[in-house]
Amino acid sequence: MHKRVYKAFNETLYTQTLANGLQVNLLPKRGFHKTYAIFSTNFGSIDRTFIPQNETTAVTQPAGIAHFLEHKMFDKKGYDAFDLFGKYGADSNAFTSFTKTSYLFSATQNVRKNLEILLNFVQEPYFTDDSVAKEKGIIGQEIQMYDDDADWQLYMGILNNLYPNHPAHVDIAGTTDSIDKITTHDLYLAYKTFYHPVNMDLFVVGNIDPEEILKWVQENQASKNFKPFKEPQVDNQDIKPKEIVKHRVISLPINRTKCIVGLKGLDDIPAGREGLAYQLQANLMFYLLFGESSEQYLKLYDQGIVDDTFSYEFDVQRSFHYASFSGDTDQPEAFQTQIKEILGQAEQRLSHLTNQFELAKKEMLGRLLQRMDSLEAIANSYDGQMFDQATIFDQAEIYEKMTLDDLIRLAPKLINLEGLSTFEIRPVKGK
Repeated sequence: MHKRVYKAFNETLYTQTLANGLQVNLLPKRGFHKTYAIFSTNFGSIDRTFIPQNETTAVTQPAGIAHFLEHKMFDKKGYDAFDLFGKYGADSNAFTSFTKTSYLFSATQNVRKNLEILLNFVQEPYFTDDSVAKEKGIIGQEIQMYDDDADWQLYMGILNNLYPNHPAHVDIAGTTDSIDKITTHDLYLAYKTFYHPVNMDLFVVGNIDPEEILKWVQENQASKNFKPFKEPQVDNQDIKPKEIVKHRVISLPINRTKCIVGLKGLDDIPAGREGLAYQLQANLMFYLLFGESSEQYLKLYDQGIVDDTFSYEFDVQRSFHYASFSGDTDQPEAFQTQIKEILGQAEQRLSHLTNQFELAKKEMLGRLLQRMDSLEAIANSYDGQMFDQATIFDQAEIYEKMTLDDLIRLAPKLINLEGLSTFEIRPVKGK
């Protein structure tokens, strides 16, 4: 096994790429009783158009296929994987993002058995027409629930504005119409294209002996046969990256107007660790400009333009990235104008924040150190191939080396006012 030693944190990550291509990451944590494992595939909601294995023609599958597949993976012939985990004392779950699908468990006992359950149920697909039909009703109800969530509609509204020509504008779960088109054949096709060890990684952290865990995983994988695999050829690029919808308004039965300003990243982010540095620099930059202790936030708060509902987000995904600034407000026009003004003056404002930068960097490092005490945070922050196998400990090292000049140089690259869009949800008149 390869060892990556993080002396500053007294941590050692053990890594091994198995013969079948599976990337295994093992992090022993002293003083913990729990073990947490997460098994992920590089397949998310935006990966709908692809060339299947051993074929030459691309197919486009219905929106929501990755999320639907995640749900169906737990349903096996004669048993449910959730129930099997429970039998051996483990809590289990799964999630789908734009670019990844992950299956996980945490346990304080029967770690080997639960690890085998995790590997086996994810690597043994079983779908039937009847079970697929039943699942459509379950996921359809989930989608309808979010249709009634105004905050979710605000989020999806700005994504629709920023990415009209990219699959990111569609809900990860799809729509009731799109999931109704999903077939058993679609699920097997997606599974065979993306659920191969070469395209997956396993991260185990907690009360473990890495040599022992690796041996268990190797024995499990050696007992299975995997066909030769070609890296998936996926078409999820933005057709017209500079085309956005500048402004939209809808009405819902809410009490106050909800407003969001979106900033689309119009340039590609750097590859590997530089991409992670780009993400962390942007996070710190927006914290300095819009954090609760920033001069701009306090001014907007005092003017009644924003309140405690205000939040901002910066998200980096494979093939796209964006920032958003949202909240409930009684002054939507002023909200939009002020956010845009702050962004437009970002480079100038940052140049005067030397002391604030040092304090903010220490705060970010402090937050990161707190997350290092969470097994889930350690494993879930690992993005595999996207950032060249970087871990939460690599993030800390990037923050340590970060300077204010890095943020000042980043501002004009990321903040292109052509990439701005706004979306509002207003109360229904008469409500």
